[in-house]
Amino acid sequence: MKISVLTLFPDFIENIKDFSIVGRAISENRLALECIDIRDFAINKYLQVDDYPYGGGPGMLMQIKPIVEAIESVKTENSKVYYMSPQGKVLNQKKLNELKNEEHIILLNGHYEGIDNRVIENYVDEEISIGDYVLTGGELASMVIIDGVSRLLDGVLASEDSFTDESHYNGLLEHPQYTRPREYRGLAVPDILLSGDHEKIRKYRLKESLRNTLNKRPDLLKNKKLNEEEKKILKDLLEGGKDNGLY
Repeated sequence: MKISVLTLFPDFIENIKDFSIVGRAISENRLALECIDIRDFAINKYLQVDDYPYGGGPGMLMQIKPIVEAIESVKTENSKVYYMSPQGKVLNQKKLNELKNEEHIILLNGHYEGIDNRVIENYVDEEISIGDYVLTGGELASMVIIDGVSRLLDGVLASEDSFTDESHYNGLLEHPQYTRPREYRGLAVPDILLSGDHEKIRKYRLKESLRNTLNKRPDLLKNKKLNEEEKKILKDLLEGGKDNGLY
């Protein structure tokens, strides 16, 4: 797939190209990542891309002309334009799964007090937020999307299990993980993980995944369609009561 990032700070985004999974996706030609400097489409020789808002108010707004021409410089009939905005729908794993199936996505990053709303109304397919807070610009949000999408592309991770078992992928939080040493300062790895019984380990991990979700993000269970095994485990957890505030 291809991702085009429209930004006033292309060097900020360029750094991610050498980072871990994103770098691997690019080197294996599974991801094409380009940065477009919106200032290349500025209205004058001073590289102006902002102006005072009509009607007054604090700060400056990014102008429509540079943004639209930047979009048009990369957009094709198969492109989708996403504006990084605190007013957008909050990003989740489901959305990342949708984005990774797109042929070409354009990530538009605002700055200052935002952008001329005519861009949003006429040139943006969807607004995306990474949380209910405000950042200086959209670049960090774009980098979150780039990283989250890259690792989902076919063949980037060594195994599909590398992401399908993770938190949020299946609507639940991930089960706890452990590695060597087996014991450290009296803290031991659960014996069942060393048993070699794959079915028991699977059931243990499912139970701990449900326990984690129940304790940390019970809101996720409201929208999760549980299978019969998951329903039984959750029922047992709830009937078992709370131990020091935890199930």
